[in-house]
Amino acid sequence: MSALQAHNLAVDLGQRHALSRVDLTLSSGRLTVIVGPNGAGKTTLMRTLAGLLEPTAGQVTLDGHPVSRMQAGERSRCIAYLPQGGAIAWPLPVSEVIALGRLPHGEKPDNLPPRGQEAVAQAIHAVGLEEFESRPATELSGGERARVLLARALATQAPVLLADEPVAALDPRHQLVVLDVLRAQARAGRTVAVIMHDLTLAARFADEIVLLNHGLVAASGAPEAVLTEEKLAANFGIQAHVSHEDGHLVVVADRPLPAPGYESVRPGTE
Repeated sequence: MSALQAHNLAVDLGQRHALSRVDLTLSSGRLTVIVGPNGAGKTTLMRTLAGLLEPTAGQVTLDGHPVSRMQAGERSRCIAYLPQGGAIAWPLPVSEVIALGRLPHGEKPDNLPPRGQEAVAQAIHAVGLEEFESRPATELSGGERARVLLARALATQAPVLLADEPVAALDPRHQLVVLDVLRAQARAGRTVAVIMHDLTLAARFADEIVLLNHGLVAASGAPEAVLTEEKLAANFGIQAHVSHEDGHLVVVADRPLPAPGYESVRPGTE
């Protein structure tokens, strides 16, 4: 059971303030979805939470311990990070690519101990790649490769899983499959956070939504509290229709608002 927290977090990228005054708690057992317009700071936040970017101010802690003080191996065992648009450069069999997730445990992918073999088998089953194990990963479709990389992250068995747009390259069926997997990982006790752009899917699967804009947390909470028509107008610059259908929150973007016609959340305004 792990809690990953950002405390008054700020990150500067060159002359740009990418994140400002971010306070955030990602709790075990919950699936948190991070949304926001392009350039809002979503990937910067996730990379900082993963310990891959050093904050300008504030800190990230895992169960109260600063992530910045962790050795790389320890951090990799505790926090699995799936970057956006990950690539597979070598024609390794799918099972061997997934076995790379055991490296933080000091296990050799071509000679896994029983515990590592079980972790890889569970990851393969979780994403439905049983029939692909021996195929070269470079011969798979983009969506299939995305599932291979997710399985590699799952094989690490880290208590925290961070994924940047894990369903962006997938068809609708496999989007649902992957989000079911991520929600199941959260229900099993992991701390899971993902970045998404599909607001209806985010509303359907998230326990909590964090809305970023201009490097600030503009809103956070249950999907119904965050994905309102007013907040979508203010932060995405869209006129949207939000409704409930068959028990699910549905967000339909009707039209873009003229640039001067909506007020975006900017540092110091909220």
